[in-house]
Amino acid sequence: MARVAVVTGGTRGIGAAVAKALKAEGYIVAANYAGNDEAAAAFSKETGIPSYKWDVSDFDACAEGIAKVEAAHGPVDVLVNNAGITRDSMFHKMTKDQWDAVIGTNLTSLFNMTRPVWEGMRARKFGRVICISSVNGQKGQLGQVNYSASKAGDLGFVKALAQEGARAGITVNAVCPGYIATDMVKAVDPAVIEKNILPHIPVGRLGEPEEIARAVVFLASDHAGFITGSTLSANGGQYMA
Repeated sequence: MARVAVVTGGTRGIGAAVAKALKAEGYIVAANYAGNDEAAAAFSKETGIPSYKWDVSDFDACAEGIAKVEAAHGPVDVLVNNAGITRDSMFHKMTKDQWDAVIGTNLTSLFNMTRPVWEGMRARKFGRVICISSVNGQKGQLGQVNYSASKAGDLGFVKALAQEGARAGITVNAVCPGYIATDMVKAVDPAVIEKNILPHIPVGRLGEPEEIARAVVFLASDHAGFITGSTLSANGGQYMA
């Protein structure tokens, strides 16, 4: 029987690539999104993957959203915590709202999404939790204290929870992308990318969303059952941990 996968932030960018790749591997996929109804509708029409709208920073909304997904498709076997936002600012200008928004979506969401599926995974003795962190959670980044803190927190979440899930057949891992050719990165001035970003990436190019998706598909598979608490860096050599 096909396994059920939920991808947060799953209708655009890396999340969309992950959702498509999982579907191609035979998973039943549900894609969560936060606010762009037009993009979600276009994604679902193109892929046949149903999209569900809720705010991952809201615990009750996550519980309700997971309940809807499980009622429609069955128990969640694979959870990809991909949703993420930026609210960049130098720290001396950063507002509490900018801090709270990023921590809520990028870090607190891991608890909000994983907690409702955790007991079911434990009962079934199988689960895959994959968290999309960032190279900037590993090395830090000027003007991104909130983002870097949230993504570093994701790694601590993974390492601790992996220890709790291991005996129950649940693996918990992280993928840390570098600069990926998503709409968010493509919106940056090409001259800035050419001058300030690419010179720091040894392979000399941006990554593709599909390259991150392939890493996620592997970690979700039975082949990765001995890998847990790990961080897979996919950054073109920009930062070697």
